[in-house]
Amino acid sequence: MAIARKIAYNVVFSSVAKVFSTILALVAIGFITRYLGAEGFGNYATVLAFLSFFAAITDLGLNQISTREISRTGADEKKIIGNIFCLRALSSLTIIIIAPVTVFFLNYPLEVKKGILIVAVSFLFSSTYQILNGVFQKNLAMDKVALGELMGKIVQVAFVILAVRLELGFDWIMAALLFNSIASFLVVFFWSKKYLRFKLQVDFKYWKEFLKESMPLGISAVITFIYFKMDTLILASLKGSADVGIYNAAYKVLENITFFPAMIVGLVLPILARNVFENRERFTDIANKTFKVFVILVVPLVVGTLFLADGVINIIGGEEFAQAGNVLRILVFALAFIFFGQLFNAVLVVSNLQKKLMIILAIAAVVNISLNLIFIPKFSYMAAAYVSLITEIVVVSLGLYLSVRKAKFIPVPERIFSILLAGSMMGLFLYLFRGYTLISPEINFVFLSVGSAGIYFFFLWVFRAIKTEEIKSLINKKGIENYEELS
Repeated sequence: MAIARKIAYNVVFSSVAKVFSTILALVAIGFITRYLGAEGFGNYATVLAFLSFFAAITDLGLNQISTREISRTGADEKKIIGNIFCLRALSSLTIIIIAPVTVFFLNYPLEVKKGILIVAVSFLFSSTYQILNGVFQKNLAMDKVALGELMGKIVQVAFVILAVRLELGFDWIMAALLFNSIASFLVVFFWSKKYLRFKLQVDFKYWKEFLKESMPLGISAVITFIYFKMDTLILASLKGSADVGIYNAAYKVLENITFFPAMIVGLVLPILARNVFENRERFTDIANKTFKVFVILVVPLVVGTLFLADGVINIIGGEEFAQAGNVLRILVFALAFIFFGQLFNAVLVVSNLQKKLMIILAIAAVVNISLNLIFIPKFSYMAAAYVSLITEIVVVSLGLYLSVRKAKFIPVPERIFSILLAGSMMGLFLYLFRGYTLISPEINFVFLSVGSAGIYFFFLWVFRAIKTEEIKSLINKKGIENYEELS
């Protein structure tokens, strides 16, 4: 199967699976918010923030560097994956040991402390199967990972609904995350054997050499946690669980969308890594096409959210979380910058500039924490939202600067005016029909969402932002010979 067709298949299949996963995640959030209320959901979000903390301190940069290394010509995949899988498992087990000690010193409610212990165990499974993602990325088979994650999400939602219906309490809501991780791990581990059969290996010399390469990214992961999740922890400390709940009702929507840039970058990362030094023209071409895809995705997300944020929050959390609508309108701009930040970060990683990336994220973390500590005491979750936006602007601006200056990649927007014009048509549709009432607010929301999306993609084709040849290349049974032929 031609490379472009395989990428297209993976993007389409993974997108569909991820859309279903997102829908299930939002269904779960809907049950959780209504069952726990704003304060209880704030406790839930606080526990998840600590899960992100565990993920950050045990990351060690292993995922991205292992993907990069197995994608290089002549790589010994069994040695790399065997050693890194073992190293990741060891770091995850360390968390399970450290978590109970850490929890003892925290000034949080008992249910939050128990929740942290539960997610620490779940992290053992979620972190280890992520190492295998590199195998699927190299073989352009991320559809398998997406399906595994979908299976895990189905298990989680089932247990959440069961916990709510039987009123089993907060602990069982958190335990659903553990069952999710176990299910996803089993599916991904089983399918990985199709592409690579490996044994656990302990080569301390290799670990030391590998960590020299990966640690800058590991430190970057900790820094990223600081500016992604410290707002939640600062809110919890200074304002309480109710404010955390309102902020995270909006934030969870964005978290469930960020899989798009991560997924696409994950698919092209091995190709970028192979060509960054060997075939510069192809590297630039693929990076620019990824940039165009991100513009196409970002425009409707921003336009749609500006008009539909209140409806989204009402469906997810109900009237108790109504104030989260304006928070979502701010955070969607942060989401837009996250898309392009992912691309520039990937360019720096494949160009062996991960140390520069660490500096970028360190600057962003300082900006984020400083502004949150200054403004959250007075403006609460609205300050956290604006600070998130400012932080992402800093990350993208510095990432673009280094990509141009050090990696010699200058993004060239293709048909950007046509894309923006299609977005304007979408916005006009939403503006004209925003007060139009059908059978119910829910039906009206669906009408506006589906109708505006249809308008946007129709005008993308009319204004030739997406060419007929590109559409045919995705559905043609013969596919295309080279990725570069997409233009």
